[in-house]
Amino acid sequence: MKSTVEQLSPTRVRINVEVPFSELEPDFERVYKELAKQVRLPGFRPGKAPPRLIEARIGREAMLDQVVNDALPSRYGQAVTESDVRPLGQPEIEVTRKEYGQDLVFTAEVDVRPKITLPDLNTLKITVDPVEVSDEDVDAELQSLRARFGTLTTVERPAASGDVVSIDLSATIDGDEVPDASAEGLSHEVGSGRLIAGLDDALVGLSAGESRSFTSTFVAGPHAGQEAEVTVTVNSVKQRELPEPDDEFAQLASEFDTIDELRTNLAEQVRRVKRIRQAEKIRNAALDALLEQVDIPLPEAIVQAHVDNTLRSALHRVDHDEARFAELLARQGSSREQFDADTRAAAEKTVKTQLLLDALADELQIQVGQDDLTERLVLMSQQSGIEPQRLLSYLQEQNQLPAVFVDVRRGLAIAAVVDAATVTDTDGNTIDTSEFFGNRTPKADQAEPADEVEQAGGPGSEAGRVDADAAPSPPPKAPEDTE
Repeated sequence: MKSTVEQLSPTRVRINVEVPFSELEPDFERVYKELAKQVRLPGFRPGKAPPRLIEARIGREAMLDQVVNDALPSRYGQAVTESDVRPLGQPEIEVTRKEYGQDLVFTAEVDVRPKITLPDLNTLKITVDPVEVSDEDVDAELQSLRARFGTLTTVERPAASGDVVSIDLSATIDGDEVPDASAEGLSHEVGSGRLIAGLDDALVGLSAGESRSFTSTFVAGPHAGQEAEVTVTVNSVKQRELPEPDDEFAQLASEFDTIDELRTNLAEQVRRVKRIRQAEKIRNAALDALLEQVDIPLPEAIVQAHVDNTLRSALHRVDHDEARFAELLARQGSSREQFDADTRAAAEKTVKTQLLLDALADELQIQVGQDDLTERLVLMSQQSGIEPQRLLSYLQEQNQLPAVFVDVRRGLAIAAVVDAATVTDTDGNTIDTSEFFGNRTPKADQAEPADEVEQAGGPGSEAGRVDADAAPSPPPKAPEDTE
């Protein structure tokens, strides 16, 4: 087999392939054997009919069509491997010559990874805000902990923010009752904003037995986007009584003996959370800095696929009603034109980021070790509530393990970038990033790739594709009313 590659653009190639007819003989034999089991010919047992008789019954052209259709995927894959092409997505294949006894000739156009010139990572400088824990931060955590151990006491007064009320709800649209919007005995914390818009404002000032009506817009269900007249009736008002923040409370709510020890521990928890957020800001800043320095040609088909997926998902939430979708956007001060523009901008950044991280992983010779993959699977297991082994089996059955491999490899690549960069806070202090990013500079004794996925990055595989599901930059959120 012979193949040549034409560079159509920085992100697209055409592969020209010629397959000698003689190389198709194994494919013909396989097809003959399969058809022999299906075709019934007088005088021959199933599977024993001669090829020439099967060909006479089926037709030479039909046989050739089936052989070519079966042979194209493997011949395309062979051409990709031999030409060292890094394809993105599926190819557009055109058979230009298909004659019995003649060489098979076809072309395959496919998006490919562009060549990217990467900067010197050691010159990268990242600056983020320092981590600061205030007394107000600790007070807020202590208040939340006190609320968990608080008690509710019925009070004979109007409801106020922070009270817990028992309520009945009903709603009408144009005078017609909406059964799905009716409820009795709901427990709700005034000011939490957890139910419907306008409810908290309506509840403030109401005592047990009193009602109030207000206008609200449904955000989900069959009446999403429609305004309704909502009536709320208060059944009871309860006040949350919090325990005093003293040593006795510290012993009740924690393993500490004094309130001072508990506050110190809460301060460490707050600091940990803020350090995690700081690490995320460092990661995003590193990506943004690299994207500004690197020119990355975009494969249009891949970008458009991201755009189409986002739009399809948004429209699905409103039953593909374009008019309703436009109305929801307008109510939020947006428009279809603005949504399309934001969606495309996000898709372009997503694809650029993925291409950049894959190029970095190649340049830095990042390898996914067994521990790296196991760590990700354990995290996914915790998030999904599925046992790690069952999750692994499911990913393998659904052919999703290569996508996990790609995502892990990209994570290791950005960790290596942060490790190489100079990271400081706005006060000029150097930030130790090893806690969250480790020391990812490639070493000679780096762990070997995980056995079950070490082939996932090969040409034409799932790992060789830019994948929306692993996107570091999410697309713009669809209007809230569509959820």
